[in-house]
Amino acid sequence: MSPSEECSGRKRSIEERLKQEEETLSFIKDSMEKSDQLTKNMVSILSSFESRLMKLENSIIPVHKQTENLQRLQENVDKTLLCLDHVISYYHVANDTERIIKEGPTGRLEEYLGCIERIQRAVEYFQDNNPDSPELNRVKSLFERGKESLETEFRSLMTRNSKAVPPIMILDLISVEDDGEEELTLEHLPESVLQDVICISLWLVDFGRNQDFMNVYYQIRSSQLDRSIKGLKEHFRKNSSSFGVPYSPAVQNKRKDTPTKKPIKRPVYIPGTIRKAQNLLKQYSQHGLDGKKGGSALTPTEGHEHDSRAKHMGDALTEKHGPSSGKEDVLDIELDAYIHGISAFVKLAQSEYQLLGRIIPEHHQKKTFDSLIQEALDNLMIEGENIVQAARKAIVRHDYSAVLTIFPILRHLKQIKPEFDKVLQGTAASTKNKLPNLINSMETTGAKALDDFADSIKNDPDKEYNMPKDGTVHELTSNAILFLQQLLDFQETAGAMLASQVLGDTYNIPIDFRETSSSATSYSSEFNRRLLSNYMCKVLGNLQLNLLSKSKVYEDMALSAIFLHNNYNYILKSLEKSELIQLVSITLKNAEKHYRGHIEEQIKLYQNSWLKVTDYVSEKNLLVFQGAKLKDKERQMIKERFKGFNDGLEELCKIQKAWAIPDQEQRDKIRQAQKKIIQNDYAAFLQRYENVHFTKNYEKYIKYSVEQVGEMIEKLFDTSA
Repeated sequence: MSPSEECSGRKRSIEERLKQEEETLSFIKDSMEKSDQLTKNMVSILSSFESRLMKLENSIIPVHKQTENLQRLQENVDKTLLCLDHVISYYHVANDTERIIKEGPTGRLEEYLGCIERIQRAVEYFQDNNPDSPELNRVKSLFERGKESLETEFRSLMTRNSKAVPPIMILDLISVEDDGEEELTLEHLPESVLQDVICISLWLVDFGRNQDFMNVYYQIRSSQLDRSIKGLKEHFRKNSSSFGVPYSPAVQNKRKDTPTKKPIKRPVYIPGTIRKAQNLLKQYSQHGLDGKKGGSALTPTEGHEHDSRAKHMGDALTEKHGPSSGKEDVLDIELDAYIHGISAFVKLAQSEYQLLGRIIPEHHQKKTFDSLIQEALDNLMIEGENIVQAARKAIVRHDYSAVLTIFPILRHLKQIKPEFDKVLQGTAASTKNKLPNLINSMETTGAKALDDFADSIKNDPDKEYNMPKDGTVHELTSNAILFLQQLLDFQETAGAMLASQVLGDTYNIPIDFRETSSSATSYSSEFNRRLLSNYMCKVLGNLQLNLLSKSKVYEDMALSAIFLHNNYNYILKSLEKSELIQLVSITLKNAEKHYRGHIEEQIKLYQNSWLKVTDYVSEKNLLVFQGAKLKDKERQMIKERFKGFNDGLEELCKIQKAWAIPDQEQRDKIRQAQKKIIQNDYAAFLQRYENVHFTKNYEKYIKYSVEQVGEMIEKLFDTSA
């Protein structure tokens, strides 16, 4: 392509482009004109709309303000009407509630409390807004009447539904459970009644501002607590026997009428009867220690046998004071009843505190509980003091068996004291101290009795008519040993009695056995045991000294030896057949050897009585003759020897046949030993002279063979032979 053509083409192209741009500009111009026109139209419309809105606003705002004012006025009217209705309602409260208040809360407690609440609000309104209104007095009167009705209902509910716990239930309650089951609980009030009582209690505290109902509560519950314990004691009196205590029959099946939750086991602790020992001790104390009656009426311990006279006396004593005696049964029952009464008090008091905790406000609980338990507690303490006083009077009469009644009670009181203290935690000091004071009184009385008994053993008079004629065991010995044996069941208690009186110096107890505190309870068990051992040794020492003194009443030294032998042997046998030997050995080392030595010593002294018989025939006193033919003097001497032996043998056998050695083993031992000595000496003497012509009448002098002599000795100490 030529340059001209090329230029021409470019020119055409530019022209076409310019033409297009002109067309575009023309279109934009037209569009702008149309847009301007539209804008003008829109502005005109908006201006018109704004004008109309201003006119509308100027018309509506006054109406709106007027409407708001009207609404506010309406609300004020409504509020005023509500207030008027509320105020007017207070004037109708008395009329609306008077009937219900007069009828009382029985059977509709919730409705009644609602009425009381309305009356209370009315009282508050009139007091604040119109204190001079007659309506105030009316609603006040209704309020007081309502409060009195609630108090009456409280008393009525408590009185109608509070019942003494049956004795069988109490025995179940105080029984010891060892199966890991939860503790037994009592249902004193039906649950529905309990809830009503709780509601009334809360209202009286919060709104009634009245605590008089608490006095009503503790008076009613206190009476039931005391009745429950007395009922248990009466149950003992009616149903107990000397063979045991009547316990709940609910061993296998739970009773339908029981308020308890489950069947339980019988109590482990049953106070052991001490009636037999008390009978014997009382008999000995009244007739023995006062020196009014002689002879021994003691049925011997195993291994001892009295002669027929002693056996007859023992049978007579059993007949008089045995199972047929009702007085001692009553004593056992009373003691058991008292001990169980103490346990019952603790358990019932625990249960009462649980009940009280649901009804009485917390800050009044301890004081109310203190008042509630006073009557029952005081009765138990008075009864305990009466037991102590009776024991003191008996001790003055030298009836030391009375102290035995204190031991099981004191032991039980000490065992239950921790639980007792826990129950009384928070009560007044005077209440807490009642049981410790009783324990201290019993310990003091018991210690005095123990000390007096030891002195009575030492000072029992040496009176001839009080001595056994046959040299058997003296009643003083029987009394002392039996008394000490009874202490075995109460070793810790007896030791604590002695420790409570600070008798350690008297008995030379090492200070190592005491703990740091000086109180009686601070003494260790080992110290108490050592102290009791010393006391027993003191009694045995006093007894031995008294027996030695009494033995001098006998004119016959051999009978004196038999008397001491019997008593020492009885003491030893009694010690060995019980734990006394272990207890005594704490203080008196080799106690068994000690008494065996005394026994052997008395046997030797007894054997000396036969020297006047054996001297006639003993080898050392045999005659030596000169020549084959006897002289008259020598024949006479032989005759005298035979006659002296025969007369002495007959005399001693006759006298000693009436003596007594109750222990068969000892009796046989002494017989055999004496028989051996006499037979050997007599056989040698007889062999030497039976062929000697010292007389023409041999039967007159050789009256007994060796065997016959042995048979005679075999009949010693046997009145029936």
